[in-house]
Amino acid sequence: MYIKEAHPVDLWQTASNERDNVLLHSPRTDADRFENASQCVRKLGVRIPALIDGIDDRTKQLYTGWPERLYVLAPGGRIVYKSEAGPYGFSPKAMELALHRVLQRNMTAANSN
Repeated sequence: MYIKEAHPVDLWQTASNERDNVLLHSPRTDADRFENASQCVRKLGVRIPALIDGIDDRTKQLYTGWPERLYVLAPGGRIVYKSEAGPYGFSPKAMELALHRVLQRNMTAANSN
């Protein structure tokens, strides 16, 4: 989920953004945010589908998405894993275990039908 730009050129630019040529302004509209997200996907080589939070930042607020957060959702949208704030609070092993549990439950449910 692409949320509010953390390091826009008009507020707080970082050396890594300059190095990666990800130089974005703070968006003022949903269209601006969509354009920023599109640039990030292209310039950073993101290979997973990207969803975009609206300019109202509703998703960021509901999921405490800043600075970065990882979630695993079960079918139906129930949150079964929420990481600590990233990137330093990420635990790939804990997330992997949560994904395995969800997949195992789904396979068990599918086999029992």
